[in-house]
Amino acid sequence: MQKTLVVIAGPTAIGKTDLTIQLAKYFNTEIISADSRQIFKELTIGTAVPEPQQLSAVPHHFIQHKSIHDNYNASAYERDALMKIEKLFHKYNVVFMTGGSGMYIEAVCSGIDDMPDIEVDIRQRATQLLENEGKEALQKILKDVDPDYYHETDINNPARLIRGVEMYWQTGQPFSLFRKKNRRVRDFNIVRIALDMDRDQLHQRINQRVDIMMNCGLLEEAKEVFPLKGLVPLKTVGYQELFEYFEEKISLEDAIEFIKRNTRRYARKQLSWFRRNKETEWFHPSEKEQIISFIQKGLSDA
Repeated sequence: MQKTLVVIAGPTAIGKTDLTIQLAKYFNTEIISADSRQIFKELTIGTAVPEPQQLSAVPHHFIQHKSIHDNYNASAYERDALMKIEKLFHKYNVVFMTGGSGMYIEAVCSGIDDMPDIEVDIRQRATQLLENEGKEALQKILKDVDPDYYHETDINNPARLIRGVEMYWQTGQPFSLFRKKNRRVRDFNIVRIALDMDRDQLHQRINQRVDIMMNCGLLEEAKEVFPLKGLVPLKTVGYQELFEYFEEKISLEDAIEFIKRNTRRYARKQLSWFRRNKETEWFHPSEKEQIISFIQKGLSDA
């Protein structure tokens, strides 16, 4: 049997973790996390890190193994994840990968194109623009110079905005052009699955998750990292809104509503990203038996 990586993708709060744990137990294997926020050890509640009992049910990799002080990106993740997958394939015929970070998943499945280095002054210029004028200034530039990347990325993620803008400033070419060049063919089989559900149901799950996060101590977690708010990993949904509350720019009630709204917007971006890949098979997260059958067919066809 050819070694197979099974990808379980989908938007935030749809139930990827619980389902993938059930699938990994069924196939007796381990899980690679593809979440660009759960990778940081200082962030737990706001990134919806799996509960201890979930992590102990099936071995997980790339959960809270980097610091927010580290410079970590999709290229580094591609390198590290492929090394871990190769090791796991010595033990298992099937390995699961799950998460909502489309670029991390794509890095492992298809590779990240070789990107030109960004000069220090250009990087500083983009970062300074963010600090002085906010992400709206970067969003406007990116929408003008690279509408393809603007419409498919999370425009509330400053790291993604900076990457798109600085690449254009460095090369005069849109970031999306570099990302659409050479796709690498992996020496293992890949089965792509994505999860979706009725939009109202998903929005309700997102709203409920935010309420649960607040009840579990998200406000206190955000307060602890507030002095480090300038770090790129903290310029993300769930933390930025509470930082604005700490700065007395908005009320706590508004901050919570903005977290819900921005998370719903992010979920729509995630769904758009995953729909680009025509090899992806879509399921409702409740369709476990159908998903198992689809995976088994993918294994037999490999």
